[in-house]
Amino acid sequence: MGIGGCIGLLAVGAILTFATDWHMAGINLDLVGIIMMIVGIIGLATYVSILKRRRTQPPAPGAPVVDVEDNRYYRG
Repeated sequence: MGIGGCIGLLAVGAILTFATDWHMAGINLDLVGIIMMIVGIIGLATYVSILKRRRTQPPAPGAPVVDVEDNRYYRG
């Protein structure tokens, strides 16, 4: 599930929770909408954290290390 799917879950969940007044026997649409929004938030947070990890690249093997104010920088 990508960013679009997560945002779609959030939108549909918000619509079910806040914008509808349907009543179905045996189904609480407010609860279904809240569950969908929670799943969308968790999916979005997971996707963003994985995407953030993918963007950082490890230094090339044998790259010289430069220490500047106790931070490590790699020259490539």
